[in-house]
Amino acid sequence: MWNDQQLDEVRNIAVAAGQEILTVYDQDQELEITLKDDKSPLTEADRRAHELIVERLQRLDPDIPILSEESDAIDFETRGSWHRYWLVDPLDGTKEFIKRNGEFTVNIALIDGGRPSLGVVHVPVTGVTYLGKVGIGAWKQDATGDISAIAAQSLELERGVVRVVASRSHRGEEVEALITRIEAGLGPCEVVSMGSSLKICLLADGSADIYPRLAPTCEWDTAAAHGVLAAAGGEIYSTGFEPLRYNQKAELLNPYFIALADIEFAWQQLLRADPAQALDKPGEND
Repeated sequence: MWNDQQLDEVRNIAVAAGQEILTVYDQDQELEITLKDDKSPLTEADRRAHELIVERLQRLDPDIPILSEESDAIDFETRGSWHRYWLVDPLDGTKEFIKRNGEFTVNIALIDGGRPSLGVVHVPVTGVTYLGKVGIGAWKQDATGDISAIAAQSLELERGVVRVVASRSHRGEEVEALITRIEAGLGPCEVVSMGSSLKICLLADGSADIYPRLAPTCEWDTAAAHGVLAAAGGEIYSTGFEPLRYNQKAELLNPYFIALADIEFAWQQLLRADPAQALDKPGEND
């Protein structure tokens, strides 16, 4: 069990936001969906979760600014001066929410100096929460309240399979090429599929080895799960193998990235050999 009041408070906020989401999710009537300027969907659940999280984070510490996916735009001149801030996705996986497949999350991260120092990822439908604080540890709490410590696992080639997180149906040519390279160098790959930020959490709890994301994501899509993964001993790197950083530029798109459970393994030697120029492009959210 963690012994950290801040982590406990943020966990409670994420769970409460999840309850707001379920209030909308469990309604029998058809969901009301609007489109934002970027054509991504927005529901009443997104708005309700956003309002709860912002109000309660401000109450927790009014001196820490908040950047949420559903906030009004904040110019880079303003947020570029922030050393420490909350980065929030009130409902990560709105498309999964609309499909009612349960694979959506509440994401809250604390960013310090461009890096996530704390992350909480809550799954409203299952009641599972992943949480971690760098330097303290990472945990998974189930719907009954049972808590278990989690840790990213070393790559075990004797297992006979490398566990890759990727979409079965929409991997893209670049990811297919990367999987082919892994198979040529290390052996068979087992593709594990999951929605939203849960992909990264699979690395944090030891269920997967690598997650290549060679398509666009925004910073709020990854920050909370990145915090959990970093607390569990893993890391997310750009395709140039620089640790992923936040709030470093005007746009909020991440570069293409590779999340790794075992950061001691010589992944760079294997994966940087791929000459595909497309590996350095930014991409889009699931």
